[in-house]
Amino acid sequence: MKVAIYTLGCKVNQYETQAMEQELRRRGHAVVDFSEEADAYVVNSCSVTAVSDQKSRQILHRIRREHPSAVAAVCGCYPQTHAEDMAKLDADLIAGTGDRTGFIDLLERAAEEKVRIEAIDTAFERRTFESLPAGGMGERTRAMLKVEDGCVNFCSYCIIPYARGPVRSLPLRQAAEQAAKLRESGYREIVLTGIELSSWGKDLKTGEELADLIEAVAAAAPGMRLRLGSLEPRTVTETFCRRCAALPDLCPQFHLSLQSGCDATLARMNRRYDTARYLESVELLRRTFHRPAITTDLITGFPEETEEEFSQTLAFLQTCGFAQMHIFPYSIRPGTPAAKMAQVPKAVKEERARRASAVAAQLHRAYLDGCVGETYPVLFEQPKDGAFSGRAPNYMEVLAQGEGLHNMVRRVHITGTDGQVLFGEILEG
Repeated sequence: MKVAIYTLGCKVNQYETQAMEQELRRRGHAVVDFSEEADAYVVNSCSVTAVSDQKSRQILHRIRREHPSAVAAVCGCYPQTHAEDMAKLDADLIAGTGDRTGFIDLLERAAEEKVRIEAIDTAFERRTFESLPAGGMGERTRAMLKVEDGCVNFCSYCIIPYARGPVRSLPLRQAAEQAAKLRESGYREIVLTGIELSSWGKDLKTGEELADLIEAVAAAAPGMRLRLGSLEPRTVTETFCRRCAALPDLCPQFHLSLQSGCDATLARMNRRYDTARYLESVELLRRTFHRPAITTDLITGFPEETEEEFSQTLAFLQTCGFAQMHIFPYSIRPGTPAAKMAQVPKAVKEERARRASAVAAQLHRAYLDGCVGETYPVLFEQPKDGAFSGRAPNYMEVLAQGEGLHNMVRRVHITGTDGQVLFGEILEG
């Protein structure tokens, strides 16, 4: 059977798609590009916003229109949280966010028996972590290692706790074993990922915390670069920074989700920190690491956000001096407390997103300017624009002249930037 998978959403979804692809190949099936002819098409959906839901529906409609005889399947957060929407769609297989191996069983059954199957469990009843084979990006350059699932933060705008259920963690020993296997397979970098990475270990009741996991993975895969997924700001303490700084292969890029730089807005969002605690994390990282890349997410036009509150956010962005930002106008997520709050007009949300993006571009340029003159070990990935593209430990893209550099690490002296990428010269030795 030929299977094509379309993935929407976060790195966890990407990881789980790669795991499903590995399982399909192990069973003798062929995984093909979504643009090719296939016997089955799978949409691994996202439901972080209503726009994400719409994209999933559009893709399913396209499958039915362009491939009427193929199996149309959907899994992920959208069906998990909106089963009533799924009932209206012409899909042969509908599943949620749990049991990816079982999903492949059901896909085979749907293809063989030509029956409609619905298999959605209750996310809040899950208690064990589904261990899946670690997945790779970029032909054995960078691999993701999912170590956590679930979230119980219940931010007022987010439906993901309902889609993913409570916190479940991959035990430390198993995480170390998977990291060692990735190293043996030729990967050069591991990205630790999860729905709420900072919550790792809370369900295991062993007393271990995220820093213990990071140290164990680093010890199991010496010489491999180790990169962290998104962190809750309160995770960053003096002890956390000290332990991380002792690991020579830990990449100094830290994604601290902000969402707003105004305390009143953060309170409406039900975030568990204020701007003072967030800034404390930023300053701790800057004292501990040499020019770390601190990146973040921002929502503009959150319900009830005033112009004064947004101005506070813009000022806070400048104070933090982010290396890179992802900016999203607030999108109503039905079923969340924020959906019932007084909404900001769409035009205002989008205008604020443009203003925040302008600040983000200026900060990004300033960070890149500060990289000029530095020397970084760059992990090269692929040819681009007549040169070779790779990533410095701070995750900034670097272009340098060279051939055959895929999956190699070379010391590169940074000579310039165009405000988007860094340019450099590979040093000998």
